[in-house]
Amino acid sequence: MSLYRSSAGEVADFQASIRLERGQSERTASEYGRDVDAFRQWLGGTPLWQASASDLRRYVMYLMGERRFTVASVRRKIAALRAFFAWQRREGKRADNPSAEIRPPKAEKRLPNVLNEGEVEQLLATRIAGRSDFTRLRDRAILELLYASGIRRAELVGLNLDDVDLERRRMRVLGKGNKQRVVFFNHAAADAMAQYLGLRPRSADPAFFVGRTGRRLNGDYAGQIFRLFVRLSGLAKHATPHVLRHSFATHLLEHGADLMTIKELLGHESLATTQIYTNVSLEHMRKTYEEAHPRDRQDR
Repeated sequence: MSLYRSSAGEVADFQASIRLERGQSERTASEYGRDVDAFRQWLGGTPLWQASASDLRRYVMYLMGERRFTVASVRRKIAALRAFFAWQRREGKRADNPSAEIRPPKAEKRLPNVLNEGEVEQLLATRIAGRSDFTRLRDRAILELLYASGIRRAELVGLNLDDVDLERRRMRVLGKGNKQRVVFFNHAAADAMAQYLGLRPRSADPAFFVGRTGRRLNGDYAGQIFRLFVRLSGLAKHATPHVLRHSFATHLLEHGADLMTIKELLGHESLATTQIYTNVSLEHMRKTYEEAHPRDRQDR
């Protein structure tokens, strides 16, 4: 029992290490910790320092078979376990790294879901009756800024008042790995944000987006706001803040922005990550071509 409890304590120590030594965000550290803790619980009474490569292989089979996790989820969980066992080895808790022999499943090459420009307009034009002026203006500013900048939901709720320069229409964003970048936004977002600030309650909280009590919005609540607008918009497609981020990047590319600029705006580490939007744009052009060419239209 003491060994089992010590394993649970190790997960907490690992999370602290992820934050302090590697400079990862609290959210990333929590996700890694949850992934390792899920493996610990699957092991039952076997302590983590006794886990073998065979245990890891069986766990991966369990995740993909019985639990039916996506390939992307399994790859992330394996990455968390690799980081954990590497940390255990550095700490002298074991001499080997059982995850070194585990090959993650090949990543699925799927194009990201995007909304077309008309669908984005439909979402942004959605109005919800019965809401206070403050809530209405705040939620409109959130939607406009997500599409104008392509920032992630966590980056949105992490914004502080002094991060945002409305006059120059730019802001500092704290992205993955606690890396800062400068992101721009358009006039529509700037106007919506200025109107929201006119009704933002006075608060000691430095957060840009707050609730009625003046406290910072959390990511879950921002997600609820987005889902409500999607549901009431009548959109047939599944849409999330990340889908709006994909749409932002795709629409910039289709209107002539270069990949390097989009990479910097999105905060991608590698240009290869950004290049997927080239494929999305080509797929959009193919569909437009097939719908517009008179020869094909005659056959319908």
